Amino acid sequence: MADLTLDGELFGPDSPGYDAARLPVNAAYHDVRPRLVVRCRSVSDVVKTVRYASRTGDRVALRGGGHCFAGRSSTEGILLDLSDLDGISVVGELATIGAGALLAEVYSTLHEHGRTLPAGCGPTVGIAGLTLGGGIGLLGRRYGLTCDRLIGVQVVLADGSVVDCDEDHEPDLFWALRGAGGGQFGVVTVLRFATVPEPLTTRVEAHWSGAGVDKVVAAWQTWAPDAPDDVTVNLHIASKPGVPMEATLFGASLPGEGPTRELLESAGLAESLELRAGLPFHLLKSSFADPLGLPPVRMRSEFFSRSLSERTIESLLGQLGEGGRGIAFTAMGGAYNRVAEDATAFAHRGERFLLEHIGDDSWVDESWATAHVDGSGRVYPNFPDPALADWASAYHAGNHPRLVAVKNAYDPDRFFDFVQGVS
Repeated sequence: MADLTLDGELFGPDSPGYDAARLPVNAAYHDVRPRLVVRCRSVSDVVKTVRYASRTGDRVALRGGGHCFAGRSSTEGILLDLSDLDGISVVGELATIGAGALLAEVYSTLHEHGRTLPAGCGPTVGIAGLTLGGGIGLLGRRYGLTCDRLIGVQVVLADGSVVDCDEDHEPDLFWALRGAGGGQFGVVTVLRFATVPEPLTTRVEAHWSGAGVDKVVAAWQTWAPDAPDDVTVNLHIASKPGVPMEATLFGASLPGEGPTRELLESAGLAESLELRAGLPFHLLKSSFADPLGLPPVRMRSEFFSRSLSERTIESLLGQLGEGGRGIAFTAMGGAYNRVAEDATAFAHRGERFLLEHIGDDSWVDESWATAHVDGSGRVYPNFPDPALADWASAYHAGNHPRLVAVKNAYDPDRFFDFVQGVS
């Protein structure tokens, strides 16, 4: 076992509990076997592990929730598990949250204080990874990205030093951590947020199947990105063997049931509409599916600053076939786009929607290529795509040169490194 004295636990390949400790959520990376899993219970544990890895030359992977599509939360070196650093405290509008906290507990604790954050839907998703890559969610069109609510961070750097950064302290590092910070510049151990009042919401859901799905897609992409900020509705198209193609509209509206229905009727999206009003936001979040225990699937995505053409929609739906495949549209616009591209490291501030292609075969590449002819070339950093050619521009656009400068200042030896990492 490693020469490490910690508050937390160490797991080697022969240790009881090793397999449970090493497995990420994404089953595609269940075969990756770390030399060592370090479950940290203190910032001191993080510091000691970073310094140990620096001496041994081991690669280090950081894990909060373990959902990374590119497997960056797994490694054959040292897996630094932050899940026990999950404390949450709320004082007034300020929430201080440990990097190991998962969204279910974040929402639940904030609810006790009448507060919340614009963040993701999956209860088992980690707050740190979500925030550091941006953070898109059902309140985002009203309040912006999760990282837009971030006001301070504690970080363990590559030399083992601990720094606190915000707009006034280590401002370049703080800038980089808001949108490009996942595992690239240091180990974030604590995040401080300016929360928002928890709203009552109206849960939105509607279903269509068979013919006419193309018209639903066309209506959604015309209306959803320009809807009032208080309304976020997304669209998922799925195909399954022997079942007609199904489109599912889902989302959240802050106006009540009547105004929400009127808005969706005006958009031509009210057929088979199911509304449930008066839900506190934390309960609405738990009513949608969680990506826990997903089978090994591939996912590629891209942002779009203009609508898909009729021809592209027709081709996308035709390619879905009858396999276990899906495409998912997420509405942007609103508060997301009222921040300058260079105000944070998250550069994608002029997009209308995000489109994901999710499946288990080469269809993912074909579907992505079909849509790409209408795409902006921009990619959400929280959905890393190993198949990207020009990944630096796709993830970071014009912010990449400044990110390189921050990397050179804080981690010149690339201790925190992975494929497609800032260099």
